[in-house]
Amino acid sequence: MEAGAAVGQGLGNLPESRRAILELIKKRGEADVGTVAAGIGMTVSGARQHLAALSRDGLLVSRQERADITGRGRPRHLYALTAAGDALFPRNYVDLTNELLEYVEDESPELLGRIFDRRAGRRLERARSRTVGRSFAEKVGIVAGILDEDGYLADFEARPDGTFLITEHNCAVLGVALRYRHACSSELDFLQAAMPEADVTRVAHRINGGHVCAYEIKPRSL
Repeated sequence: MEAGAAVGQGLGNLPESRRAILELIKKRGEADVGTVAAGIGMTVSGARQHLAALSRDGLLVSRQERADITGRGRPRHLYALTAAGDALFPRNYVDLTNELLEYVEDESPELLGRIFDRRAGRRLERARSRTVGRSFAEKVGIVAGILDEDGYLADFEARPDGTFLITEHNCAVLGVALRYRHACSSELDFLQAAMPEADVTRVAHRINGGHVCAYEIKPRSL
C-alpha cells in the first residue's frame, strides 16, 4: 500500500493491530519493537512484521539508538510517526474554521468577503508569477497544477474544439463551502482572473450534487 492510499483510508480502516501500534507510538512519541509488542499484547516477531509493513507504507520512520550511554551494546530501533502517519489521526479543522468564520461574519459580513478575496488574491499572485510568458495551454496546465497542490486532486484535458476542462476530483474546502458560498465563488473568480484571455464556466459542482467540480476554459479567440 502506498502512503497516500493509507492516508486516504484513515486510521479507522487500518487492521486493528496496526491501528493499535500507531496509537501507541502516537502517545509515546517513539517506541522500540519490545515496547510495541508488550503494549499491544503480541509477540516481538509479530510486532516487528507490523512495524516493517507500516514503515514500507510510509507511516513510520525508525532511527537507531545505542543501548547504553557508553556507546557500546546492541543498538535498538526506535519507531516514530511520519507526517503521513500523524495525518491519519483526526483533526477538527473544518469545525474550527467555520466557528472562526462565524465570529468574523457576526462582526462584519463585509470583512468575511474580504478574507476570501485575500485568499484568492494570494493564489492569483502565485499563478501569475508562474504563468507569465507561457502559452495558453501551458497556463491551463499550471493553474490546474496549483489547484492540485492546494489539495483539489485536479487535472485538465484539452478538447478537440480548442477548449479545456479542469476537473477538481476533491474539494479541499468542502466543509467550509457547504456553509460559506464565498469559497465557491472565489474559486471561480480565481480561475477567471488567472486566465483573463478565456471565458471560464463551471459545468459541474459538488454543492449542487455533482461528484466533482469542473470548469470549461474557452479561449476568447475561438
